[in-house]
Amino acid sequence: MALTTAHNAAPSALGYQHQTWWALLELLRLGDTRPDAAISLELFDDVAWEENGTPTQLLQIKHHLKGQRTLTDASVDLWSTLKVWMDTAAPADPEGPQLFLITTQTAADGSAAAALRSDTRDEVFALDALAMAALNFDSDRTGQARRDFLALGPADQQAFISRIFVLDDSPHIDQVPKLVRSELHWALPRGHEDDYLALVWRWWDEQALAMLQGGQRSVDIGAAHAAIAGIRDKFTRALLPTTVDLDHVDSDAVAAAHGDQAFVKQMSWVAYPPRNLQSAIVDYYRAHTQTTHWLDHAYLARDELVRFQRELLDAWECEFEWMEQEIGAQADEATKRQAGVRLLRQLMGRPGPFLSRRCDAYFGRGQHHILADEGRMGWHADFQEKYGRLQAQP
Repeated sequence: MALTTAHNAAPSALGYQHQTWWALLELLRLGDTRPDAAISLELFDDVAWEENGTPTQLLQIKHHLKGQRTLTDASVDLWSTLKVWMDTAAPADPEGPQLFLITTQTAADGSAAAALRSDTRDEVFALDALAMAALNFDSDRTGQARRDFLALGPADQQAFISRIFVLDDSPHIDQVPKLVRSELHWALPRGHEDDYLALVWRWWDEQALAMLQGGQRSVDIGAAHAAIAGIRDKFTRALLPTTVDLDHVDSDAVAAAHGDQAFVKQMSWVAYPPRNLQSAIVDYYRAHTQTTHWLDHAYLARDELVRFQRELLDAWECEFEWMEQEIGAQADEATKRQAGVRLLRQLMGRPGPFLSRRCDAYFGRGQHHILADEGRMGWHADFQEKYGRLQAQP
């Protein structure tokens, strides 16, 4: 039974995912022609276009497995869609929003759905076909929808039909990513196409989740274009794309995973405050992960990284020497800790050398911790001796 239930749930899950993905495709396909519009999910309908808060187009998105191909005048999809619109879209209002049924099925020849395509449109035939189908009440699943349609009366039925458009034989969910890629062909950074698209999909997933949770009403076209262009700008030579965003890092999990590493011990030797310590561990994780990604995908040359680290070390060596001179050879432990934490705080606040102009500030901070983890820099005046003992431990 459990297997059957899970199997039956799969088409519904695909349908919801398809609906979400289709909204992005809609935005990319039609956004340029609607600069003042916005698109929403599950607000007015599955997907909706609006202007100034008023819906102009409502979209019902229907996805079926590839074996389920035909949409007829008796189909549940057709009547359930009409029922939704009769309940919510003022069917008798000829000036109401346009109504689109977008389905992976193919409208049967001679059906009302086929007559409501844009290229084979025949509203008189469609109305007659639906009125005839509505007289058949042998289906409990569509009976109420059919009764509601008949209750509209001829004039209101005609007004209703005039606003309905069927886009049948639409792409299945596995085709949508290719279509999105095609719509974004103008923006794809050469050699980094997949990374760029992954960031666009991440951005869209965040927008969709915010809309579905009610935290965001819609995505307006201007904001969408700005976001997509901003993602593209990350792939210029002047900037390095941040793919390890802070919002996607579980700080507690990262702190637990790296809490015993040498760079953390280094900060404990100068009594770095707990909240700042956790932030430093996250900086280390992001910088380490981001470095691997940049090197693997040729955003960053290894000699650039070596140069960057060398400049960090040069700056640290100068400041470390000043610290040693200021505290003197006879400084007690408390003085060494205070001086060390000042040095660490000072270097964390600096913009850093040349590469820092191409990436976010976390990267420079994290690289300090990477070098400290390797024992190449430290904060406590006696860090080399302490680090040596640490490495000697079994």
